[in-house]
Amino acid sequence: MSDLFRKPNPDEAKRIPPGQKLTERFPVLHYGPMPYVKLEDWDFKITGLVEKAVYLSWQDIMALPQSTITTDIHCVTRWSKLDTVWTGVKIGEIMKLVKLKPNVKFVVAQAEYGFTANMPLEVLLDDDVMLAHSFEGKPLEKEHGWPLRLLVPKKYFWKSAKWVRGLEFLSQDKLGFWERNGYSNNADPWKEERYSSDNW
Repeated sequence: MSDLFRKPNPDEAKRIPPGQKLTERFPVLHYGPMPYVKLEDWDFKITGLVEKAVYLSWQDIMALPQSTITTDIHCVTRWSKLDTVWTGVKIGEIMKLVKLKPNVKFVVAQAEYGFTANMPLEVLLDDDVMLAHSFEGKPLEKEHGWPLRLLVPKKYFWKSAKWVRGLEFLSQDKLGFWERNGYSNNADPWKEERYSSDNW
């Protein structure tokens, strides 16, 4: 077995979805270059089917109530990492700042370079979803999405968009970058919904 992976104990094995291997590392996977970010110019936009668009600076994000959660994460490339610790702003706090129109059913996370990740509204509103700025007590490393990434632990990790810059609320689904390129729209690791053909 590669030194990237180790054999899980029986309790850990119950937490690892089908087809996954346990790693202690945090592999880096992304497409394209990493963005250059100046926090004084950075902002986060909440748009779409909302009564009024919301624009948050980095200072605004950091002034919101902060939470720390411990959760398992699962990448479509078949690694799982257990008991990861993230700090940031839970989506519930973000939702207090915005009033959605009644027909909202979906959301698209907008990230740098036009990357997007889509999901039903109820997935976004899960209690363990957050905008994370820190991992294991330290600011995110740039290759892992600094200054901010979406964290959606119950889905394959591509739904946890790096370098996130906004949320767009919609009445109909709109496929994200990876979903348009052959990956599952549902992305449930426990059902092994890795690719678009896995949804059928």
